[in-house]
Amino acid sequence: MPRVFRVGLTGGIASGKTTVANLFAALGVPIVDTDVLAREVLEPGTPLLAEVVAHFGADVQQADGSLDRRALRALVFADAAERRWLEERTHPAIRALTDARSAAARGPYVIVAIPLLVETGGADRFDRVLVVDVDPAVQLARLQARDGSTRADAERMLAAQASRAARLAVAHDVIRNDGDLDALRDQVAALHRRYVEAARALPPDAQSARAAT
Repeated sequence: MPRVFRVGLTGGIASGKTTVANLFAALGVPIVDTDVLAREVLEPGTPLLAEVVAHFGADVQQADGSLDRRALRALVFADAAERRWLEERTHPAIRALTDARSAAARGPYVIVAIPLLVETGGADRFDRVLVVDVDPAVQLARLQARDGSTRADAERMLAAQASRAARLAVAHDVIRNDGDLDALRDQVAALHRRYVEAARALPPDAQSARAAT
């Protein structure tokens, strides 16, 4: 597989990962969004969707043949064993599609947006891990405003994710998202320059392989 300089972008819910990804995209950086890929691997007609329906039953499939994600989510979050069964099948498929999309991307390097990078133990698959970090109080307020959730519900959602300390422990680079958009844009621009230089420093055979994709 062609060698591509890959940056894993992660962060907690409501930390601003999408905004950061969009700022990198505006600089011409290809973005591979694993949330999008997670939907693709379970699209109607895929072998994986057929396997999921066979395992969980017809109630997780809608009349048009698509996955009823809400029904599936209710089942797997109520049963840790079922959640593991699903993850053991979807995660390898998502990883394979991530690798394929990364190899096919055209740009100085690739940003892979992966919310569950820490939870899935995927940090070592990237040249750099970039964490979008935010003060917990700010994060809580943003989550409540975004989803219209109660404080208790928002706190439960945050508690279900990897801790802030766990994310920062795997980070090579950190973007602080407690300020305004201009401050965020400046941090992205500085990292972009560093990543371009790092990608150029790849061995010549890796660079030529990347250019050929």
